[in-house]
Amino acid sequence: MATHVEDEVFTKAKVSPFVQDFMADLKAKNPAEPEFHQAVFEVADSVGVVLDRHPEYRAARILERMVEPERLIMFRVAWLDDRGEIRVNRGFRIEMNSAIGPYKGGLRFHPSVNLGILKFLAFEQVFKNSLTSLPMGGGKGGSDFDPKGKSNNEIMRFCQAFMSELFRHIGADTDVPAGDIGVGGREIGYLFGMYKKLRNEFTGVLTGKGLNWGGSLIRPEATGYGSVYFAAEMLSTRGRTLEGKTCLVSGTGNVAQYTVEKILQLGGKVVTMSDSDGYIYDEAGIDRHKLAFVMDLKNVHRGRIAEYADKFKSAVFTPTKPGADCNPLWDHKADCAFPSATQNEINSMDAANLLKNGVYVVAEGANMPTTIGGVNQFLDAGILYGPGKAANAGGVATSGLEMSQNSMRLSWTREEVDQRLHGIMKRIHATCVDMGERFGTPGNYVNGANIGGFLKVADAMMDQGVV
Repeated sequence: MATHVEDEVFTKAKVSPFVQDFMADLKAKNPAEPEFHQAVFEVADSVGVVLDRHPEYRAARILERMVEPERLIMFRVAWLDDRGEIRVNRGFRIEMNSAIGPYKGGLRFHPSVNLGILKFLAFEQVFKNSLTSLPMGGGKGGSDFDPKGKSNNEIMRFCQAFMSELFRHIGADTDVPAGDIGVGGREIGYLFGMYKKLRNEFTGVLTGKGLNWGGSLIRPEATGYGSVYFAAEMLSTRGRTLEGKTCLVSGTGNVAQYTVEKILQLGGKVVTMSDSDGYIYDEAGIDRHKLAFVMDLKNVHRGRIAEYADKFKSAVFTPTKPGADCNPLWDHKADCAFPSATQNEINSMDAANLLKNGVYVVAEGANMPTTIGGVNQFLDAGILYGPGKAANAGGVATSGLEMSQNSMRLSWTREEVDQRLHGIMKRIHATCVDMGERFGTPGNYVNGANIGGFLKVADAMMDQGVV
């Protein structure tokens, strides 16, 4: 699907000269990284008013320092496939900012992984982690390795080769990676096993671990649950709930699965899910029985969502059309949308379709799934729009709770972790509302999230000097 990211970066009507100059310099230093440009532009555009009120941040070049990774690690990953042939991939770790705690952020294994995408994700992670109120800096990493179609032994060998370099740069008090696209419990297990062997220590250096060896209850559910909790908080500002609302969800991974589960628990109706092959529209609704089928299909059999339509005759499968101007998943009547697949999956045309079809709540489970042009439409329409760095912060928040449990050598119950997660999402929502109002844009969750995340990190950087 065409997103035209670069074309949309400067579509806002009033971009300050500071932001224009800042972005021109950033793009000159970081060419051919449109996702990174997009992520930085959104933050720079929001915090301009903060820099005007607090010239000390501008004098200390806080924003200029924030966009430069503290450390950028890139390495070769050579491994043997099942035929004994040598394969070569690239490995990355972007250690973006450690002002408020050790670097924290996922590892992504996907063919699309490159430096620009990981820099955008690491930059977003800094503000997301700041919003959780937990002591975590921001980072991201991964590889262009594709787990799809690989055997368990091939995935194990790749993970061991990847960790044989990464282990030098991470640690419980330095950098704590987690999972992301292509990195689930299986991959975390193989990565942790190799780390433990190489370092000869059992420590909470990775999150998303198995429950029997240091993992946290609710961690797999956390990102999806959190985005729904955030949507519920936004709805509460208008005296509404998710009860009876029709919802569009993209993706069939971890985030999408548990987004659907929590929507069902709160009385909503989900009619779509998707993978890279296409999407299903089930007008009857994806109930608990159908969701269980999807979870088994994706988590156990590694199948494709098209099989859902073969199983349930109430559903229609629409294949992905490469190069299309819009995604038909977002062109159905609904109240709420939960983009939970990948970056830039909602472009300007998709946003227009959502608004045309009555959607007035968008809570982003994925990282930056909406292009600048789409975001502008949501903001101009005045709908309840929760950007990813706020709405999907539940995942890393629960990773932070896993780190706390590891440090204390104890485990909290499912109810305790879920209660803490819900409380964190309520506080993030309150921060977004407060900061939006304090800096003159009430109801604008984009500005509220960016400013709230920025201030905590900026103050820590000011306190710690020029380092």
